[in-house]
Amino acid sequence: MINSVAQQFSTSITRIESLGNGLINDTYLVRTEANSFVLQRINRQVFPQPEQIMANLMVLNQHVEQINDEQITLKIPQLLPTLANNTFFFDEQGDVWRALSYIDNTESLETISNRTQAEHVGYALGQFHRLTYSLDSEKLHDTLPGFHITPSYLQHYQQVKTNTKVSEGTDCADFIARYQHIADDLETAKTQGLLIERVIHGDPKLNNFLFDKTSHQIVSLIDLDTVKPGLIHYDLGDCLRSCCHNTETNAFNLDLCQGLLTSYLKEMGALFTDKDYQFLYPAIRLIPFELGLRFYTDYLEGSRYFKVVDSDENLLRAIGQFRLCANIIAQETEIKTLINQIDFM
Repeated sequence: MINSVAQQFSTSITRIESLGNGLINDTYLVRTEANSFVLQRINRQVFPQPEQIMANLMVLNQHVEQINDEQITLKIPQLLPTLANNTFFFDEQGDVWRALSYIDNTESLETISNRTQAEHVGYALGQFHRLTYSLDSEKLHDTLPGFHITPSYLQHYQQVKTNTKVSEGTDCADFIARYQHIADDLETAKTQGLLIERVIHGDPKLNNFLFDKTSHQIVSLIDLDTVKPGLIHYDLGDCLRSCCHNTETNAFNLDLCQGLLTSYLKEMGALFTDKDYQFLYPAIRLIPFELGLRFYTDYLEGSRYFKVVDSDENLLRAIGQFRLCANIIAQETEIKTLINQIDFM
């Protein structure tokens, strides 16, 4: 099956292997006699209109090609056509497959081991937001309506909880009930015009950044299915959640946060408003709450969305995110002080 799909993009295939550990799409590295490329099947259950994803990627690729800024070194994966010169391939089951350029001599990380790595992540995310700042977000489809709209996740959770006998994870339910008031923070700011929609990556967690194995600097940001209109605070909050989360203690690392934010704002600070700074802490606090809410809801529904190995995996993921959120709340004063110090650098 995989081989026949890969042959839609190349006839000189020498090897196919699984690539990465993403929770949504199936991803493979296809090696050919000439080069290598990434082959992906878009998850229709998550992305019911994959054609919109492909249209967004085309818009993004075209925009990047027009940018002439030597200071922006971040590489965006390029779409590769099929042998029939189509943008993607439909298989017999109606699934969409696409090929992307493979950036060699790179690796992704699952955890940050030092502040320098955090600074590289902040720099790369800042470059992505600079790169897309002049791209009109209205040119992009909303490929995941409701994605990162925390009040909607909360409403769905409440419906699921009403129809589910919750025999486990009551600590999660208690945490949600206690802090559900923060769910509206960013969406209310958007409604009030305090924050505006721009182009966002949508999923800038640590393992979507590719580090060059030789220079140890980030050369690319991948997994672009969630590129869409949104608040860049969702990107920042999610990136900080991913990079600053000590998974052993569920603590939020302030030093890594400072390194990442400082580096990010060196790239994007001139484009930040006072309101953008004002809502940084709410974004940092919100995203682990949102992700914990999503994990817990999926657990209650039998893990329909996120891939799991065992039935309790999403419950354990939710607990970890809620504990991280609690630690961020406990460090509110320190985090706000850190943000203010960066603001005046």
